[in-house]
Amino acid sequence: MTDAMRPVTETVRVTLDLPADLMEAVDAIIRDGGAASREDRVVAAIERELNARRRRAEIDAAIAEMANDEALQREAQQLDAEYVQSGWEALLLYMREIGA
Repeated sequence: MTDAMRPVTETVRVTLDLPADLMEAVDAIIRDGGAASREDRVVAAIERELNARRRRAEIDAAIAEMANDEALQREAQQLDAEYVQSGWEALLLYMREIGA
């Protein structure tokens, strides 16, 4: 989210100790016009991390919900039963190929 898109919120001043190579890389991005400021890059990185964590939580919740979906579980069991033979066949072919 760019500064123009970000809702106006209260800010808090912080001091960070960051590796010099990261600061050099950020400064290069700013010089090249890829960012307005160091603050912009730090805020963007934090927002990306928070969004990724939120998305992972949503995915984890959806997967957990699948465990309680009886129709999905029946379908998974049916697929497993249908492919168990081909799985064994693939394993035997592989074992022959490697000479085991």
